[in-house]
Amino acid sequence: MTLENFVLHPATLFELAHFLIVVGISIRVIMRRPNTGVALSWLMIVAVFPFVGALLYLLIGERRIGNRRTQRINSLRAEYEKLAQSEIANRMAEIDWSTHTPTAAALNRLGIRMLGFPAIHGSRFAFYSDAQQILKKLCEDIDAARESILMEFYIWNEEGTADEVMDAIIRAARRGISCKILIDAMGARPWWKSGQPKQLRDAGVQLREALPVGLFRALVGRTDLRLHRKIVVVDGETAWTGSMNLVDPRFFKQESGVGEWVDAMVRLEGTVVAPLAAVLLGDWSLETGESVAEHVESGVLRQARPKGTVDMQVLSSGPGQTGDGLLQMLPGLVNAAQREIVLTTPYLVPDESLLRALRGAAGRGVSVRLIIPKRVDSLLARYASRSYYDDLLDAGVEIHQYVGGLLHTKSVLVDNDMALFGTVNLDMRSLWLNYEVTLLVFGQIFAGENCANCSRNISIILSCWTAARGRNGTSRAAFSRMFCASWRRCFDGDLKKGRESRMTGNSWRELPSNTSW
Repeated sequence: MTLENFVLHPATLFELAHFLIVVGISIRVIMRRPNTGVALSWLMIVAVFPFVGALLYLLIGERRIGNRRTQRINSLRAEYEKLAQSEIANRMAEIDWSTHTPTAAALNRLGIRMLGFPAIHGSRFAFYSDAQQILKKLCEDIDAARESILMEFYIWNEEGTADEVMDAIIRAARRGISCKILIDAMGARPWWKSGQPKQLRDAGVQLREALPVGLFRALVGRTDLRLHRKIVVVDGETAWTGSMNLVDPRFFKQESGVGEWVDAMVRLEGTVVAPLAAVLLGDWSLETGESVAEHVESGVLRQARPKGTVDMQVLSSGPGQTGDGLLQMLPGLVNAAQREIVLTTPYLVPDESLLRALRGAAGRGVSVRLIIPKRVDSLLARYASRSYYDDLLDAGVEIHQYVGGLLHTKSVLVDNDMALFGTVNLDMRSLWLNYEVTLLVFGQIFAGENCANCSRNISIILSCWTAARGRNGTSRAAFSRMFCASWRRCFDGDLKKGRESRMTGNSWRELPSNTSW
């Protein structure tokens, strides 16, 4: 074979093209500086699977959002800064940090630097953990609306009391209330195919898909970046946020075999309503092209009057908006703990920095409790979560499994002084790919109320996942004693007796229903 024939041979051209692609992708990966494990994984995939590996990397290897969306997000960031400056000018951000834990002010500064909005004074809240009560109360607020209703959710599901919420929205639109609703295109895909979107639009509701998917969008940006926020704002005076989608858990994903989803929401009044409305309207602007300034001029977005004494900070996060701000905030909060940390999350796939922070906190004597559901709706997520158990247990972290359904609440409680509460799961999808919103609340009032609701509503049906390694086959102290000893101060009233399981060695042993607390 001549040199010319060798060079022009299809196999040679194939190998040359593959080599150039591997070099090009390698340079791109190195320049973007991802986690070392992630970088090595992608380099291996690209090298081992010619062309296919490169295509996969270009599709899902980066947080691509497209140039148009990037430009809109940059404009939105400038409008958020104006709102933040307005809050500072109106002295809403003047907080007496001496009344909070010493690290609270530092976390506020980190939140401003990474995520935008300052903590503001003058809000009050009501904490709800019963799904039917949440949906009924939401209907009441919508029926009482005088000017505007803003809503965004990841999932909307037909049937049950969720249909009553839709009926309330239709009634509001027909009486002239401005209704803007943003629902994720993928999360609510079955709902978008139903007849309810048409009913809402026919009534005059402005309804939009968030982050629509399609072949063209897959070429300019990732299609697995999702709007995971749950926010409702009524008249610019009342807001809701938390973990619950617009679903009735009695009719939602019952075929998945995990039971009903267990969520919590918080109803807010006062100054914190404005930044929550700004986050929602920012998402609306990204999909419609409208500017946030238009909503300020129309009065839909305005400063709310102070109500209450609670200090809160709104933390929004997502691709193109905040970088790794939330990934810095969570370890910062964990590292600030001096006595105890209680975390609830449906999915546990943390990044290395958060995993090390949790192990480090347990190692320095902080009581770290992780509450997760025993069963989740994703088999992959279930086993991915369990892969972290050994490392956490070896460090002294206590892991408790909720067995009464899919515990979907997301919260982090630190020293009964600070709380993160919102839509963020402790997994890399939520922390890295989703658009999320979380409240950072300072003070014992909110943390204590959160503890009280957790204890009343989930403690009676928890099981304790423990390990016996080197401990003569004995498990850690029974969950009931641990839970009540640390949280007894958070609530009044008797705990109901329940059934609980304890892992001793490699087997489960059921505790009798009359086990003493």
